[in-house]
Amino acid sequence: MAVSVRNDLKGSLKKYFGFESFKGIQEEIINNVLDGKDSFVIMPTGAGKSLCFQLPALMMGGTAIVISPLIALMKNQVDQIRAFGSNEATAHFLNSSLSKAEIQRVKEDIMKGKTKLLYVAPETLKKDETVEFLKQIKISFVAVDEAHCISEWGHDFRPEYRRIKQIVKEIKDVPMMALTATATPKVQADIQKNLQMLDAIVFKTSFNRSNLFYEVRQKGKKDKVLKEIVGYIKQRSKKSGIIYCLSRKKVEEIAEVLNLNGIKALPYHAGLDAKTRATHQDKFLMEDVHVIVATIAFGMGIDKPDVRFVIHYDVPKSLEGYYQETGRAGRDGLEGDCLLFYNPADIEKLEKFMKDKPVAEREIGEQLIFETQSYVESSGCRRKILLHYFGEEFDQKNCGKKCDNCRHPKEQQEVTKDLVLALNTIENLNGKFNLKHVVDVLTGTKSQPVMDYEHNNLDCFGAGKAKDVLFWKSVIRMGLLMSLITKDIENYGLLKVNDRGLAYLKKPTPLFIAIDTKFERVTEEDEDNAELENIYDEQLYTQLKDLRKTVAKQKGLPPYIIFQDPSLEDMATKYPISIAELSQVFGVTSSKAQKFGKPFVEMIEKYVKENEIDRPQDMVIRSAVNKSGKKVSIIQNIDKKINLEDISRSQGVTKEELINEIEGMVYSGTKLNIKYYLNSIMDEEIQQDIFEYFKGSESDSLDLAFKEFDGEFSKEELQLMRIQVISELAN
Repeated sequence: MAVSVRNDLKGSLKKYFGFESFKGIQEEIINNVLDGKDSFVIMPTGAGKSLCFQLPALMMGGTAIVISPLIALMKNQVDQIRAFGSNEATAHFLNSSLSKAEIQRVKEDIMKGKTKLLYVAPETLKKDETVEFLKQIKISFVAVDEAHCISEWGHDFRPEYRRIKQIVKEIKDVPMMALTATATPKVQADIQKNLQMLDAIVFKTSFNRSNLFYEVRQKGKKDKVLKEIVGYIKQRSKKSGIIYCLSRKKVEEIAEVLNLNGIKALPYHAGLDAKTRATHQDKFLMEDVHVIVATIAFGMGIDKPDVRFVIHYDVPKSLEGYYQETGRAGRDGLEGDCLLFYNPADIEKLEKFMKDKPVAEREIGEQLIFETQSYVESSGCRRKILLHYFGEEFDQKNCGKKCDNCRHPKEQQEVTKDLVLALNTIENLNGKFNLKHVVDVLTGTKSQPVMDYEHNNLDCFGAGKAKDVLFWKSVIRMGLLMSLITKDIENYGLLKVNDRGLAYLKKPTPLFIAIDTKFERVTEEDEDNAELENIYDEQLYTQLKDLRKTVAKQKGLPPYIIFQDPSLEDMATKYPISIAELSQVFGVTSSKAQKFGKPFVEMIEKYVKENEIDRPQDMVIRSAVNKSGKKVSIIQNIDKKINLEDISRSQGVTKEELINEIEGMVYSGTKLNIKYYLNSIMDEEIQQDIFEYFKGSESDSLDLAFKEFDGEFSKEELQLMRIQVISELAN
């Protein structure tokens, strides 16, 4: 049967998928499956892995079982098969998203022999009822998609994947197929061992995605990064892209900022219910939205060929994860941009997450994080580093300036003698220590491990102290890339000089490298404690103050009611020339901008033109108003006219803290009516006197008001009246 089927392979390809010819090694793989042999397929995203099991399944008798990790992936691939014109029953999936009635219909189609492809989640596969059902049907073969999930060294390890072979053997010992887009030599060996596929034919193509451009940028303060991202996406108007973050909160926040800035975006993470996730995915596939902001769960197996950019807001946990996520760009072979924002503090966060993990898992995680750090900090060809990680040698000359380091190379320096010193130091340490330890010895750092092993007594201790840690890391990483040094990944990342390295020591050749990039470390404390620099245009600020005085006089209001000084400073920094842009200025709401803004934006526009100012367009970024749960609760309580004393008790704050919070909200543009409370503590006539004072005063100073009324009213009473004045007149 296999021979007759194989004779019409291209006819079947045309019949089922409409393609005239196979891509790369697809035909060889399919022939191997048709011959009933085990196959291990390692192909990059976009190279056509799915066809390698879909076509033989459609051609062979029985049903092929495809074990897949994600519900979204199954749905996408089943929809894809059905779209080629096959009967709906040709492809089905079994997972937790189906009702009992739907499961029964799927089983009936399979029993009638209508179904050629059945996608099953590993969690569903291990259920007794699934095993019993599958024993009753004819199975052509079993394909394990995203097979890297089997390995603890893979980026998306799933413990339930470890039992697949055991369960399959219990059902029927049929040919196996494993497929993955990311597998280091270590992960590959782990997969084959676990699936008992040591004799499988291995089909491996190059991991090089020549159409992708790799770039790493400094991840500074949050507002700066968000501005960069908005600007970056707007330069790629209406092109599809994915932004990856590690936390659900960040996903929601960035999606909201993008929408506020005219970019159609949706969030995708495990905190959303299955229906919402499916809807968001479909809207992205149908191009109702252009950007998906997601945790790493999004995109596995999603067939959207025209994703033009992938942005990593957070540093990924492993290079496998990074490679697979970036691989979702440019699957059609056209351009794809991969941008990663890096802050060394993010690496520290990842390492902290590892602290509570079991020892074995922690050691693996730390090694994977180390590899990622080496990639992002390197000044060498990113493509070469990435492919080296997957066991593939690559000549940097073939990069074609498709990474930031090759497009903008840093100045190089000769490090031949330094590499020789590093290799000799690793040799002196007998290949039993990791990079940090080797660097400590070279720089003469008396760390605890160095002192414990008495390596401070070695001749090489401190031999490289004239150079810093970054320099020595760069040299040793180059030694790894040149395959002069071997890293034992399974064993704490210990470094050893291999035969090639020993040959280099005997006959060194000149080596020039660019030292790795030093990235600025930005912490959350830096964000919280950052002070606004006095960078506003003083000449414009003076003109805006004069204009405010004129407008205030025309409207019969005090100047501070129109706009406060910090708002004028922000205008003189951002140069807003429209009401929409003005509403993004500090302390200016949309209503306030509409109410008072026209003469201000007209003046700024005229000033910008006359002085030929290059406006920082990307600085005018709309950001979501941060209304915390506490603020919302305060607003709701005031709307219900609850006494401030009761609100302060329920919020667990002092009355003074509550009033300051209310005042901050009012100054930021929130309209709050506390008249009901003022009526309970002072007469209407007194309120009117204080109201008229603040309305006619050029200053909102409480001290001046206290003196004006000779201490007749407390500062708290005056502050409450000032809040009411601001809320009524300004908001």
